Amino acid sequence: MSELRYLTAYSDGLRQQAGSLLQEGRLGTLLRSRYPDAHGLRTDRALYDYVQELKADYLRNAEPVAKVAYDSKIHVVQHALGLHTAISRVQGSKLKAKHEIRIASVFRDAPLEFLRMIAVHELAHLKEKQHDKAFYKLCCWMEPQYHQFELDLRLYLTHMEKTGERLWSDA
Repeated sequence: MSELRYLTAYSDGLRQQAGSLLQEGRLGTLLRSRYPDAHGLRTDRALYDYVQELKADYLRNAEPVAKVAYDSKIHVVQHALGLHTAISRVQGSKLKAKHEIRIASVFRDAPLEFLRMIAVHELAHLKEKQHDKAFYKLCCWMEPQYHQFELDLRLYLTHMEKTGERLWSDA
């Protein structure tokens, strides 16, 4: 079985199961049955509003997010699924940080659950900088199915890499 780079952190049994589903051509069908529709958040403005709503629900007292956008320059293999950045600028005698969230544009055509998982992950970085126990606890508090959505998203990336097929694209 060839390397399944998006699933390297998972158990051998899970990787073998994913490899079998992929080889039999059933992985895409399984994912489509779990997540039949893509979200409708096509614009950066709609994405920004969605992330701000999540932030208002769960992280009301966290620092504000200045920008949320899809980014075609993020390549999911080299980077992550999204990026959280803090841009520092001097304003008078103070140092101000603006937080930005960028999400790979490949997720413009994906189920809402995948987009939510990425948004929750990036928002969690407002409170927890490291990927530690507290970080994942915060992610699971904001989205109880966080780990399942992450696994399914990684299965989708594996499916796309191996078959070249986008399951929810409009094209």
